[in-house]
Amino acid sequence: MTAKGKLNKFEPFGSDIPFAEPQWYRGLPTPYYNESHVELRNRVRKFVDAELRPHVDEWEEKCASQGFEVDAYTLAQKAVKAGIFAPMIDEKLGGTPLPNGVRFDTFHDLVWIDELSRTGASGLIAGITIWTMALPPILNFGSQRLIDMVAKPVLRGEKMISLCISEPFAGSDVANLRTTAEDKGDHFLLNGQKKWITWAIHADYFTVACRTGGKGAKGVSMLVVDAKSPGVSVRRMKLQGNWLGGTCVVTFEDVQVPKNNIIGKLNEGFKPLMQNFNHERMVIALQAIRQSRLCIQDAVEFARNRKTFGKPLISHQVIRHKIAEMARLTESAFSFAETLAYQLENGVHNEIGGSMALLKVMSSKTFELCAREASQIIGGSSYTREGKGQQVERLYREVRSYAIPGGSEEILMDFAMKASRL
Repeated sequence: MTAKGKLNKFEPFGSDIPFAEPQWYRGLPTPYYNESHVELRNRVRKFVDAELRPHVDEWEEKCASQGFEVDAYTLAQKAVKAGIFAPMIDEKLGGTPLPNGVRFDTFHDLVWIDELSRTGASGLIAGITIWTMALPPILNFGSQRLIDMVAKPVLRGEKMISLCISEPFAGSDVANLRTTAEDKGDHFLLNGQKKWITWAIHADYFTVACRTGGKGAKGVSMLVVDAKSPGVSVRRMKLQGNWLGGTCVVTFEDVQVPKNNIIGKLNEGFKPLMQNFNHERMVIALQAIRQSRLCIQDAVEFARNRKTFGKPLISHQVIRHKIAEMARLTESAFSFAETLAYQLENGVHNEIGGSMALLKVMSSKTFELCAREASQIIGGSSYTREGKGQQVERLYREVRSYAIPGGSEEILMDFAMKASRL
């Protein structure tokens, strides 16, 4: 909230297609954003439009046909130079904080995620932002040695990091993970396998959740693992979508991990994991909402230009109703996200865990509907990886990458009900 509850209005920005942008982009008053949010929004959009969106289609096709991988280091260092890679992190740690000493608040974070998500390729978005999930345990619970060795180079775009939680037999059920780290005196001996690990193909380090104690959450610890350690192997996975995300199976076979690579305390790794889940779910939700807007934008543009039965496709009531439903759900999800962002900004965290879970579910379901309806509106062109429907074709394939990671829809709905103590 701005000072004294003041409402701000800004010049219209971005697409003029209805519902393709948030309401405050359209010149409507807002209690949440000020000039510093506008400046960050403009800076991120400039970067996305210059460095990401023009290349996405080509990179995706090269990935599918030639096994192409994004140059993660060049991309990260360009983002650092543009001041948009880690704008929420202090310069002493390698971040690129906002100008004039402006504090990076929750709504700056919302703007940052939303604008990066205009890239329109979930794998690339996930790769650029994965450090926001892999580094917080180190920054908040790790030793100064780990911060200096790992966090600072990552935040400068010199090193890459991935988060290793999910396993072949433990996805949303994090407390029952099977990867083990056995105490060998001066080191841990790490064994196990992690699956669906974003950006792992590029990673120099892994933040690894593993079992160091008994069953359940109280036996989980977190370690930093050098990806080049003997016994670490990485295999690229072939996915339905997320092609540019460098997603891999990561296997640990008798990997020796120094004792001082532990994050926090032994058998207390579940706390940093859980503390990060609210933000992870907010990130996934905001990405899904922006992808929904891209579906609306492409569908409206197509329907305005396409004629059927002697009149524009957009003039048919059934098409307008489809767009209305897409807009209704997308605007509702974004408003819900702003409400929860306001709570986070005012120090409310644990109390909104259930609501954050529902936001993530609402956003992925909204994206699923928008991808389907945009595909229906665009028709056969949305079934080809070229032309006017190319973006929607890609987005349709990537719906599941929002519905499952960060807690599947079913798990999160049940969690939300348990949190509400029904």
